[in-house]
Amino acid sequence: MYRCCLKTEEDRKNLARLQDLVDKLQLKVKSYKRAAEEAEEQANTNLGKFRKLQHELDEAEERADIAESQVNKLRAKSRDVGSKKGHDEE
Repeated sequence: MYRCCLKTEEDRKNLARLQDLVDKLQLKVKSYKRAAEEAEEQANTNLGKFRKLQHELDEAEERADIAESQVNKLRAKSRDVGSKKGHDEE
């Protein structure tokens, strides 16, 4: 009978320790889950910012290309006017 009580007491203590470990692990899982959700939110925010900036960059490059094209046209026009002046003076 005494051995049976000792075994039962030992089993109860082991069960309590295991339950404590389970509780601690569940808290860790919740903590990791929360951290993962926060990281995902931050990643989504950063991805949105990246996409916005990429769009702005694309638009700026397009405007720069247009401006460069206009400058080249004006240079060519200026050369034409300059060469006509040179011929007119001769």
